[in-house]
Amino acid sequence: MYPLLAAAALLVAPSTAALSQSAPKTDSDWTTAYAQARSYLSQFTLEEKVNLTTGVGWQGGHCVGNIPAIPRVNFPGLCLQDSPVGVRFADRVSVFPTGINTAATFDRELIRARGEAMGAEFRAKGVNIALGPMMNMGRVAQGGRNWEGFGADPFLTGEAAYETIVGMQSQGIQACAKHYINNEQEHNRTLESSIVDDRFQHEIYTHPFLRSVAAGVASVMCSYKKVNGTYACGNDEMLNDVLKHQIGFKGLVVSDWSATMSTMSASAGLDMTMPGDITFFSGDSYFGGNLTQAVNNGTIPESRVDDMATRILAAWFLLGQNSSSYPPVSFDSFNINDPVQQHIDVQADHYKIIRKIGAASTVLLKNTNKTLPLNKPKSIALIGSDAGPASQGPNSFGDQGGDIGTLALGWGSGTANFSYLVSPLEAIQAQARKDHSSISWYLEDFNTYAAAIAGAYADVAIVFLNADSGEDYITVDGNEGDRKNLTAWHNGDNLVNAVARQNKNTVVVVHSVGPLIVEPWIDNENVTAVLWAGLPGQESGNSLVDVLYGVWNPSGRLAYTIAKDPSDYPAGIVDNSLDIPYTEGLEIDYRHFDAKNITPRFEFGFGLSYTEFAYANLKVTQVNTDTSDAEKTWASGKVASSDVGASLADWLHATYYCVSVDITNTGGVYGAEIPQLYLNPPAAANSPPSILRGFTSLPLDPGKTGTAQFNISRYDMSVWDVVQQGWIKPEGTYGLFVGASSRDKKLEGQLA
Repeated sequence: MYPLLAAAALLVAPSTAALSQSAPKTDSDWTTAYAQARSYLSQFTLEEKVNLTTGVGWQGGHCVGNIPAIPRVNFPGLCLQDSPVGVRFADRVSVFPTGINTAATFDRELIRARGEAMGAEFRAKGVNIALGPMMNMGRVAQGGRNWEGFGADPFLTGEAAYETIVGMQSQGIQACAKHYINNEQEHNRTLESSIVDDRFQHEIYTHPFLRSVAAGVASVMCSYKKVNGTYACGNDEMLNDVLKHQIGFKGLVVSDWSATMSTMSASAGLDMTMPGDITFFSGDSYFGGNLTQAVNNGTIPESRVDDMATRILAAWFLLGQNSSSYPPVSFDSFNINDPVQQHIDVQADHYKIIRKIGAASTVLLKNTNKTLPLNKPKSIALIGSDAGPASQGPNSFGDQGGDIGTLALGWGSGTANFSYLVSPLEAIQAQARKDHSSISWYLEDFNTYAAAIAGAYADVAIVFLNADSGEDYITVDGNEGDRKNLTAWHNGDNLVNAVARQNKNTVVVVHSVGPLIVEPWIDNENVTAVLWAGLPGQESGNSLVDVLYGVWNPSGRLAYTIAKDPSDYPAGIVDNSLDIPYTEGLEIDYRHFDAKNITPRFEFGFGLSYTEFAYANLKVTQVNTDTSDAEKTWASGKVASSDVGASLADWLHATYYCVSVDITNTGGVYGAEIPQLYLNPPAAANSPPSILRGFTSLPLDPGKTGTAQFNISRYDMSVWDVVQQGWIKPEGTYGLFVGASSRDKKLEGQLA
């Protein structure tokens, strides 16, 4: 019998009551905020309106981005601060699991709870706009910042973005959906042009931003990239036509730092430039005085500046940041001795949700002979530098730009400083003391002979691997943001094989920013178990122990495909051209493997459990008929509307079909199954064979049965028509399956 207890009781998430208070911002909320903004803005001069749109310059304030106070009208200014995992450049904050780990839970409640906790910390530090979540698509497996996002599927990414934003904004913080758009590699990110077909753009890359707008996101950050030859922050089609018109975004568009390329970007849809100066410390700006001059000489109408300022103020009012009780900024990003530094502890009990997500995101990839969970082994050996702490602490590299000791984050502006980091060594030592197990370790990677000897005689040898990546302004071990390859760092493959030759019970733990090629050792019969722990944040070791010892039954699922060979992926880093053609089209990640009939090592959505589940009783029910003119037009294969916000029309996103399936825990221990719904589009859609359209987390006691329900909308069954410029229903019948991964089909049906 596994030593698995009622994990839900041991790892406590925020209560259901707390979660239920979170709700997306609605059109009605925005209408009220706009009325407040317009009334307030009537007091502003032109120069003051422009000041709302223009940052004060790099290091010109306490935050990474600062809008100046305007005392005459009692406007306090705005603080914009990284990152998607916690408050950057601040102390006494939590470092949360990364986006890629959070998505791997496939659990909407956990994703929202993380957003709530992060939002609370940003607000408590006095931040107005938290620069996240990040939601790029992981188009390229080596992409440096993939770990900040939510995986390689637009539906999963969109749902994770939605829940994160609702959670964050429930705390009164403005979320910022980024990077809009096609920010899929770090090489030449300020120079290259992504060449993307209109259909692919809508169905893959803008979808997560559509879901962000549905959540009521206050702000969107445009990227450094060119899109079809035009910089994203000056791209009229992507900002005005797609984001603001088709999707109906009501908030503000802010540039990535120094991504504004001209004053005319204002006419193209950019509302705020950051950090304000054209380049860091340049002392000039494309907005500021240049924008005022453009209005005065008639180049840009003042009505456009009014719109920019109104959007900025509306977002401020929307989140209640005009309240006198909103906390002031209490830290300085650049000067630890600044008097504003109050060292406020904002961590509360967030370690609980961090630990829970870390455990829930850990993916069990292999478990021969039920090696795991461990049950008081007599002896344990830990092998590899990733098992232990960094020699100079968890913040020994600025922006985490190094890989020494256990890996819990990538590097770059998407990081934060750890208040503490629990290493696997620390946590497993604590468990070993409880179990009276003897424990030894060897924290070197390249002396494989010594490593093998160190692990030879233990009941279980646990080998730790990692792979790192990040943003392009930092190079680590020759990796300029993007990874050079998909192999384990620090001699990892050789380390595993060396230990496995001497110990027939070798467990591998992987802390990685994304996929690795594991072929050198995955079929080694002495490698009896593999845990893919990803980048779990500050509670890393504790989360791992919960899974290793069965306190938490692994329920994590891969948010990307692990291939057998790098060439199996549809796209790679382009470093020899400034044009990046997205020739794979809709076929990213598992869609490509399915379409080309390539067998992966581990498919998207895959993950094992310490128990077993059975699927039965698939039911498909149409719950909505085509009665309105718009619905009838859509059903006929035509575009129903091109009005503002047409892509988020209620009728398009209302439940059209309900799919349900009964799932039984047929094993001996408590656990959660992650059923996934995939649609099989008709041939006329010219789409990939299978596309994810639903998932849930269903916790079950042994012998118990629960029902998983999925709602399918007309939007879920639509394709983007590039001629009609709208969503249409393709001719033919949609098939579907519900399964345990993108390839593990349990039950099949149709949307009749």
